[in-house]
Amino acid sequence: MDPKQKTDDRGDVFAGFRSTFKSFATEAIHVGQEPEQWKSMAVVPPISLSTTFKQHGPGNHAGFEYSRSGNPTRNCLEKAVAALDGAKYSLALASGLAATVTITHMLKTGDGIVCMDDVYGGTNRYFQRIATEVGLEVSFADCTKPELVKAALKPNTKLVWIETPTNPTMKVVDIKACSDLIHEHNKDIVVVVDNTFMSAYFQRPLALGADICMYSATKYMNGHSDVVMGLVSTNRDDLNERLRFLQNALGGVPSPFDCFLCNRGLKTLHLRMERHFKNAMGAAKFLEADPRVERVIFPGLPSHPQHEVMKKQCTGCPGMITFYIKGTLEHASTFLSNLKIFAIAESLGGYESLAEHPAIMTHASVPEKERCLLGISDTLIRLSVGLEDEADIIADLEQALAAAHPMKN
Repeated sequence: MDPKQKTDDRGDVFAGFRSTFKSFATEAIHVGQEPEQWKSMAVVPPISLSTTFKQHGPGNHAGFEYSRSGNPTRNCLEKAVAALDGAKYSLALASGLAATVTITHMLKTGDGIVCMDDVYGGTNRYFQRIATEVGLEVSFADCTKPELVKAALKPNTKLVWIETPTNPTMKVVDIKACSDLIHEHNKDIVVVVDNTFMSAYFQRPLALGADICMYSATKYMNGHSDVVMGLVSTNRDDLNERLRFLQNALGGVPSPFDCFLCNRGLKTLHLRMERHFKNAMGAAKFLEADPRVERVIFPGLPSHPQHEVMKKQCTGCPGMITFYIKGTLEHASTFLSNLKIFAIAESLGGYESLAEHPAIMTHASVPEKERCLLGISDTLIRLSVGLEDEADIIADLEQALAAAHPMKN
């Protein structure tokens, strides 16, 4: 990873962030896509729908036996993702939660997990209501504070789960500092970073000391709101061997068609992420200056408490903005109901702009007491800023704010 930080031809919005990863666009387009692997010399990898593959003799196959165990289309995707993550290995799973479940299955009864306190609601629900039911010990800590991470580590801790930036309050964790602290405490603890919000284009957790990088590829990595998928990358041979076994044994694999779509989405990832950042920065600056907004949380703004950490470890920011609207739940609901370009919908990271109310929608499964502690209040709104024209995005936010807070004559 290039340690230099500079302004490049991407524009001033990227000033101070790390330089782009070398040959990212070239690798996204070409790695795993070699036409020579097909007799037809197809430039675009075909969708291999066959569930089974003929063998030359018993046990003498041509690399594929059964589509759950391995599929040509999935192989193309996994090779491409590994290259973009700076990893030796990558595995595709049926969803982000399927990836979480597969990783967690490396543990055994009695093992401990330390999880970032603010995470995707589905992650929180899985750890609190399912993993604990099968004998895993789960605790939560604010990983932005090293002393809290250190205090949370126990003799039985086997896995630390970091999400950065967090969903939905956009906390940013110093991945290198956290990974170094954990591995110094116990080199065998596996550090996992959920990189969903960032995509491989803006952040490479493995280069910062993490053992596993995972995604809900449903979001930015696919980027078109038409695939549900998870991705897992690692540089460790032992973890790859174990995860590859679990991928097959648990069976949570994606369809060849979904792999084809996600593989296609990667080809424009670099272009999409740059536009997401530029649009989000414009929207964040507008919101921060608006008197109807209480507070904006966007890591690209100097006002973000971990802005310097973000610049140190990332090449840019995604299109995710969280903000508190002034007023009550009624004001938040009125704002959301009056949006026209932004659709009220869960998920994020697609080309279209989305808005949601975390306390009612994506994080409703998080216990109310915990939501309050995390700041997931009735006036918290999460935006996924898309690829529309920046002026239209800002105009939509303005008119929805005006509907929620009519100006008095």
